[in-house]
Amino acid sequence: MGPVLGVGGFLEAPARSLQGNPRPTSPGRAGPVRSSVAAPDCCGGLGNLDFRKADLCIMTRLLGYVDLSEPHFVAAVLAIVFNPLFWNVVARWEHKTRKLSKAFGSPRLACYTLGGAILLLNVLRSHCFTQAMLSQPRMQSLDNPAAYHVGLALLGVGGVFVLSSFLALGFTGTFLGDYFGILKEARVTMFPFSVLDNPMYWGSTAIYLGWAIVHASPTGLLLTAVVALIYMVAIVYEEPFTAEIYQQKASQACKRS
Repeated sequence: MGPVLGVGGFLEAPARSLQGNPRPTSPGRAGPVRSSVAAPDCCGGLGNLDFRKADLCIMTRLLGYVDLSEPHFVAAVLAIVFNPLFWNVVARWEHKTRKLSKAFGSPRLACYTLGGAILLLNVLRSHCFTQAMLSQPRMQSLDNPAAYHVGLALLGVGGVFVLSSFLALGFTGTFLGDYFGILKEARVTMFPFSVLDNPMYWGSTAIYLGWAIVHASPTGLLLTAVVALIYMVAIVYEEPFTAEIYQQKASQACKRS
């Protein structure tokens, strides 16, 4: 997904500190360097490429640009992990107890409140993501007009998927209304669900990826990978539970008939 990040592309610029100077290296450890001599291919050459090794090489070089202990990076990771955990725990608790619906007087008002909280948390997550990118070095190989326009395209595609998904589902459908007993009559199959499962999640991931590329940020690329991983975990837990909710609805309808 996104622009081609060549196996050797990460050697183009030395890792830099926040002030733009090369990061010091400990004795015996050499940081990324420029060289007129072609660097050896760590993955054995294109003719004999092991993609698992290639992915490892790319990730290793990407990590050379990122300070994992930097406070903004840590805050971004925590926000990325916390958000799906929060809405899944709260929504399942509501489905089991109906306490939010009782507290707010109606399932819809409770769902709107949870949806508002999720939106605010997503704004915070995006802020932390951006601050983490700005606090760490840019990658020279991504700092060019072609990559910038690819980033803009990803932002546009991601925005289309997120907005069209919201319009297809509505507010309660987007923000876990089925956990509050606000169920749809049938599964939504219109665009973007006709071309992609979970378009809200993958559209959001594309937005973060595009934002990272626009900023030529290896930190943003790494955080986007965390976003994608967390969404995949969320899907594994959410989809069976949602299917069970609608199965219960169908069983109850059969009993009434």
